[in-house]
Amino acid sequence: MPDLLTQMKSLVDEASVRADEYSGLLGSAERYIVDNFGQTGLVATYIALSVLVLFVVSKLAKLTFSAVKYLVIPAVVLAFLASLFLPYSFAAALPVSVTICSLFLLFKG
Repeated sequence: MPDLLTQMKSLVDEASVRADEYSGLLGSAERYIVDNFGQTGLVATYIALSVLVLFVVSKLAKLTFSAVKYLVIPAVVLAFLASLFLPYSFAAALPVSVTICSLFLLFKG
C-alpha cells in the first residue's frame, strides 16, 4: 500500500510540473500576441479560441448523443427482449446485442 501512495505522489508531482510548463507557454504566447498585435489581437485570439472550443464541444456532444441514440438504447432494448424470449440472461445477451448494433451501424454508414 505505501508503494501505491508513493506512485500516486510522484504522478501528482509530475502533473504539477507539466501544468507549470504549460502555464508558462500560455503566458509567453499572450505576451507575444500583445507585443505584436496589441490588446485587440488578444481579444480576437480569445474569441477565436472560444469559438473553436465551442465547436469541438458541440461536435463531441452530438457524437455522444448519437451513440446513445443509435447504439446504447437499441442494444439495451434488444438485450431486454432477448432475455424475455430466449433462455439467456440480460447480462449474457447485452454484449451480443451491442456487437450486433455496432456492426449494423458500421455497415449502415
